[in-house]
Amino acid sequence: MLKSKTFVKKTRSGGVMKIVREHYLRDDIWCGSEACVGCKQESTVLQKEPCIESSLCSYPHYLVPDTNVVLHQIDVLEDPVIQNVIILQTVLQEVRHRSAPVYKRLKDIMHEKEKHFYTFTNEHHRETFIEREPGESANDRNDRAIRVAAKWYSRHLKTSESNTDGLKVVLLTNDQGNKQKAEESGLLVHKCEEYVKSLIANPELVDRLALSNDDKNEITSSKVLFPEHLPLSRIQAGIKSGSFLQGTFRASRDNYLEATVFVQGEGEDSTEVLIQGLQNLNRAVHQDVVAVQLLPRNQWVAPSSVVLQDEGTAKDDDAEEEEENVLKIFAAETDRKPTGKIVGIIKRNWRPFCGMLNVSHIKESTRHLFTPADRRIPRIRIETRQASTLAGQRIMVAIDGWPKDSRYPNGHFVRSLGSAGEKDTEEEVLLLEHDVPHQAFSQAVLSFLPKIPWAIKPEDMVRREDLRHLTVCSVDPPGCTDIDDALHCRDLENGNLEVGVHIADVSHFIRPGNALDREAANRGTTVYLCGKRIDMVPELLSSNLCSLRSNVERLAFSCIWEMNREAEILNTRFTKSVINSKASLTYAEAQMKIDDTTKNDDITKSLRGLNKLAKILKRRRIEKGALTLSSLEVRFHIDSETHDPIDLQTKELMETNSMVEEFMLLANISVAKKIYDEFPECAVLRKHPAPPPSNYDILLKAAKSKDVEIHTDSAKALADSLDVARVDGFPYFNTLLRILATRCMMQAVYFCSGMDSDFHHYGLASPIYTHFTSPIRRYADIIVHRLLAVAIGADSTYPDLMEKHKQSTLCNNLNYRHKMAQYAQRASVAFHTQLFFKNRGILNEEGFVLFVRKNAIIVLIPKFGLEGTVFFGTKDKTAPNLVFDEGGPTLKVEQHTFRIFDKVTVTISLDDSNIQHQKIRMALINPVIPGVSVPAPDTEPQAKKPKLS
Repeated sequence: MLKSKTFVKKTRSGGVMKIVREHYLRDDIWCGSEACVGCKQESTVLQKEPCIESSLCSYPHYLVPDTNVVLHQIDVLEDPVIQNVIILQTVLQEVRHRSAPVYKRLKDIMHEKEKHFYTFTNEHHRETFIEREPGESANDRNDRAIRVAAKWYSRHLKTSESNTDGLKVVLLTNDQGNKQKAEESGLLVHKCEEYVKSLIANPELVDRLALSNDDKNEITSSKVLFPEHLPLSRIQAGIKSGSFLQGTFRASRDNYLEATVFVQGEGEDSTEVLIQGLQNLNRAVHQDVVAVQLLPRNQWVAPSSVVLQDEGTAKDDDAEEEEENVLKIFAAETDRKPTGKIVGIIKRNWRPFCGMLNVSHIKESTRHLFTPADRRIPRIRIETRQASTLAGQRIMVAIDGWPKDSRYPNGHFVRSLGSAGEKDTEEEVLLLEHDVPHQAFSQAVLSFLPKIPWAIKPEDMVRREDLRHLTVCSVDPPGCTDIDDALHCRDLENGNLEVGVHIADVSHFIRPGNALDREAANRGTTVYLCGKRIDMVPELLSSNLCSLRSNVERLAFSCIWEMNREAEILNTRFTKSVINSKASLTYAEAQMKIDDTTKNDDITKSLRGLNKLAKILKRRRIEKGALTLSSLEVRFHIDSETHDPIDLQTKELMETNSMVEEFMLLANISVAKKIYDEFPECAVLRKHPAPPPSNYDILLKAAKSKDVEIHTDSAKALADSLDVARVDGFPYFNTLLRILATRCMMQAVYFCSGMDSDFHHYGLASPIYTHFTSPIRRYADIIVHRLLAVAIGADSTYPDLMEKHKQSTLCNNLNYRHKMAQYAQRASVAFHTQLFFKNRGILNEEGFVLFVRKNAIIVLIPKFGLEGTVFFGTKDKTAPNLVFDEGGPTLKVEQHTFRIFDKVTVTISLDDSNIQHQKIRMALINPVIPGVSVPAPDTEPQAKKPKLS
């Protein structure tokens, strides 16, 4: 049966096009129920005897939720107790259009066999399809379609011969009008909330209900605390006229009364608008897309450098007004920035948040405040009947709404993650908070892995060079199992050298568009936590078939140069290859081979040749203006039984680290040139923008404080001035300066060559760059491999590879994933540092002042690569006499003046008074300032001895 619609559409060129849409209807679409004998079904999803125990529905039944129930109560639908649910095509399509995250979660539920969720294509069934009536809104038509489909199911199951148990269909809706019409047509219908409350087996599921509008009205007070948000029509008109700006709301971690709105402009013409005070913040939440109105210039303020945390205690209006006044006191006249107020929300970017429950002191109360782990998120008011159970646990909570008469947003409990402070729980929290995909790989993904035992077949050798005879070796950190790269160097008969970089051929195993490829593209990167790795690709590939381990044959993608003894490239070629690595070395092992004059085997000779060339390449790069910056990386020594850190030290870099890095950089640059020459519109490249001059302010002030001049006109000028920056009697000065210079840099990003004109990599002083050398752990490298393979005729192309807009969208996701992976790694280091100091007690260490604030100094402890803040004056301690001079910057505390790079001695301890926000606390020992410095502890607890395994 065929329905068709005909309409005309105006084209871009001004012409008229006739469109005919055909809609096919069938009568052979299955109902999916085991209880039905009428449908000729090959398989069924819905159980014959559904067993949800409900005091409201005492009979066996299937559930049919409408669109709003799915959108707002997805947390309830995910619970294991909710089974045998019919998801109508109408509902699925509406959810897909209205919320991509909920749609994905719904699809994941539907793939869980034990949940028995069945999709019924009611829009193509002859008896359930309905036409939209004249004057009927799309929403009303869809509500009617849901009722018609539910009615059909009721009739269909009633007439089934095997339905002797009175199997019924229950429609769930929170729309009063829809409910009334459903009741009038004889349907069994309940509000979602009343149905969930009726469930006998799982009463705590009530906590997962998103608040309805009625509930929200009950919770809020009569006093209006915030201005009304403008309707979207007013906002759009205001943005068009220029009276409002649209941007992304970025809350402050350090000050709950302050935020910025990032307004994206054309090219580099982007601005930030400062927002201060609760009224002006007007219920915006971090990452929301908002409309902001600029205040008159005489009301512009400066960003505050005061730390203000919302402690969650009930404050009166005077207390919050006092805190807002503190911001104004500390604001400098000269630093006033464009300041505005939030007038409306364009798009909420809420997600479930991790945190802990602040149990109410009111006895029998079910209303409690939830404190998110992320300080940028406001506290959330939730209702729960299991507060005593959840106290001390890490939980997840979702926001339902934020009325104008409520100090905090309202939300609901989603699930518990485990006891706070436990290692597994805290790792789960940091992965969730940084949006790192870490679920086990699905069967759909694993089905595309090669079968074991795997061996290289004759067809694999087509368009592939056999390089198994070469003395190839890999050099990596200790314990590395995902070996991406290997190298070789050998003498040629003509007196030149052949140097090869061989990279794991991951793209051979991951083919475009399949489930394995889509999962790798979504994950974007492998995430390295302390003692744990979240792989981008399944372990069979990452640690086995793609890993270039020694003495096994592996598929590779090789970049091979002919060089003279001065490291000048005479010829470059690329080929897919087969290699057999002769050794898997650590950096230290490779260094020992190079340094041991008694060794002269092929591997050692290869390493020495590589090392000699690498030094020349590095010198030449630095001469061109490449930056050598510094950041302290730490390595934890982990107890083999408890898995707790027992020692913490900064990583030492050897010549071999630099050797490997030089050849990886060279390979990346060579490949970037090749793929851009072949595909100027769709090459995936990596650029590092030059920092704006204002970024260097802190570096210039720090250098000036020691009478050192730094030039920042170009990367080369910066590199040259850093090289000669020295202070007599202060050997660590240059390292500190380079650490500060690193903080001034912009983030390097992936981009598509056809969508950008600036390719320059500032830090490497290279006109073009990409990532080719780590395809096991970076998806960008897989795309680059595919482009290179097509360029040399080693593989075929596919449409998305040549589509610049698709490549650009992919790059945006990769940039996001890389950024979040970095944050997750830092959070993991911070957590393990806390564990380390928890076991060590109080330590005294020397450090250097890295930054000076208005009421604090930030101190770097080089021994541990650790930064901490020494505050002057706290809530329980009278503030000393403070004088801050921004020109220095300097901070005078009583009679002592602190400057950047001053040497200090501090005590370091773990402050675990707030289990959710444990932090390293530093207190000043030296210089001694009366009333400020603390006496040095007489004794220090010894480190726990590691248990012998």
